Amino acid sequence: MATPMTDGHRRFLQVLMSHGIMEGSVARTLHRNCCEIHKGCGTKCYNGMSLKSEFIINPWYAVYYAHDKLDDFINVVNIHLQPFFMQIRKGMSEDDGKTYYALVNLAETEITKMASDYTENELELFRKTMDAIIISENGFASSTNILNLADQLKIKKMKKKEAEQVLQNLVQDKWLSERDGEYTLHTRCIMEMEQYILSNYQDLVRKCNICHSLAIQSQVCETCGIGMHLPCAGKYFKAQMEPHCPHCDEFWPHEIPGSKQPILQLSSNNTWAWTEIFNGDT
Repeated sequence: MATPMTDGHRRFLQVLMSHGIMEGSVARTLHRNCCEIHKGCGTKCYNGMSLKSEFIINPWYAVYYAHDKLDDFINVVNIHLQPFFMQIRKGMSEDDGKTYYALVNLAETEITKMASDYTENELELFRKTMDAIIISENGFASSTNILNLADQLKIKKMKKKEAEQVLQNLVQDKWLSERDGEYTLHTRCIMEMEQYILSNYQDLVRKCNICHSLAIQSQVCETCGIGMHLPCAGKYFKAQMEPHCPHCDEFWPHEIPGSKQPILQLSSNNTWAWTEIFNGDT
């Protein structure tokens, strides 16, 4: 029999639903708070029925906090979400490698799940923006490029101000992320639409060779074509003086985030030599 949900699990789910996506440290704090608030309220079972009880009859159904049990806590919630075709998923930010948790609707895998919040014209702009991001080499599309796409909409051309407002809404709703006028897919978007993207852009996208998740922003081996998220590459190549592709073992020529990387530079005597550079924050 599945472990019953307690009020602590329900509170966690309600808060996550209101946010859509939550950074790992915030989720861990919420987990602790939910367990502490509801530690005196568990669940007892009678003839297969789960009944709330302010007094723990069977301590196995109580919710107790343990700092390393967040994923187990979430698994209990996910079991009870299965009939509703929903799931709390764990993912990683492509920007900084931080862990995130998002509530994902498994029944709707296409962009049409956004239809209640956006007009068909706005959804078309989002589709074209997603096309531009995925086709690009670095996983970003410039605001100028996207605003030009607004003139190519089939339903109705969109004015610049309208398009800028749509982009602002997409960022606010965590479908897009913006950095210095460049747009990419938000972590929430990647987590919710991973299967849609893999199905519709199967010849253009790849999974990270390290974490095996969809990679939009990635470094790609020039020899065998495997890709890695920047944070995954940083961890994998950490402390390696000569980074090599984990698949074909060829030299990895890209800058490694947050680590020392050897590059070929012309020395004072006009000979090529390996030189270390640091690609972290200064």
